[in-house]
Amino acid sequence: MSADTPVLLLLWRRPETTRRLLDAVRAAAPRRLYVACDGPRPGDEAAVARTRALIDEQVDWPCTVERRFAAHNQGCRDGISGALDWFFAREQAGIVLEDDCVPHPDFFAFCAAMLQRHAGDERVWVVTGDNFQRGQWRGDAAYYYSRYPHCWGWASWARAWRHFDKTLAFWPGWRDSTAWPAFCPDPVERAYWADIFDRVHDGRLSSSWAYPWTACVWHGGGLTVTPNANLVSNIGIGDEATHTRAAAAGFAPPAVALGPIRHPAGMAVDTAADRFTFDHHFGGADHRWPRRLWMAPRRAAGQLLRRAGWRR
Repeated sequence: MSADTPVLLLLWRRPETTRRLLDAVRAAAPRRLYVACDGPRPGDEAAVARTRALIDEQVDWPCTVERRFAAHNQGCRDGISGALDWFFAREQAGIVLEDDCVPHPDFFAFCAAMLQRHAGDERVWVVTGDNFQRGQWRGDAAYYYSRYPHCWGWASWARAWRHFDKTLAFWPGWRDSTAWPAFCPDPVERAYWADIFDRVHDGRLSSSWAYPWTACVWHGGGLTVTPNANLVSNIGIGDEATHTRAAAAGFAPPAVALGPIRHPAGMAVDTAADRFTFDHHFGGADHRWPRRLWMAPRRAAGQLLRRAGWRR
């Protein structure tokens, strides 16, 4: 990796996972390190303080450190999106890692190379370190293009992040236009995401920054550069997690080496890879006929089919 690529760390109350993250970042030795830490909730004060103290204890390589330590708890959506606003107001591009995402050494070099290669191409919005293809190699290059902006270790540009809208003000108009089904032609996948974006827009789902970011990337037509090997291990799944307290087998694969970076010939989205991601990472296979009908009450099954566009 070029040490000139800035890195943002998003921390909170998990000193043990943060310690492992810092061990991985030390190997890359970025010269500009940004650290954002949300404020404590009642009872979290000691854990948050221990986490913050690790920056002084473990950042022992030559670098400048910028801190954004919140006095009060802002929550996942506002805390993280605010930190990203702060980071991209100061940097044109950079790498983002949360406190439970431990990258393989190849992750930093991959992100740096992709940020440089796609810097002037506004079709590309995200570089992810995540791969949920369960060992399947897509194409003959080191990476492929996807619609899914996975955020367990990722990188982006200020030019892309400026489109973030946590309220999804655009969503009702896009949902009710012909553009939404054209973008997401699979009726089951479309129903799945429409339900999530509806809940984000009307405030029923207000704890996530990643769901609004996904919608914004999609609405803007952004592509995600996806490595053909998983480069980030999520070690935070469990009781201390905010959103991932339990997960199915294969949900968080281990980080492995990518190897030499070979570039694909074109920039088309790999629709087969994205279909696999939806079916096996987001659980789309459980929503497809006929298994969903056997598992769900009749009313819920009928509602799902109607939302998917099925008619008698």
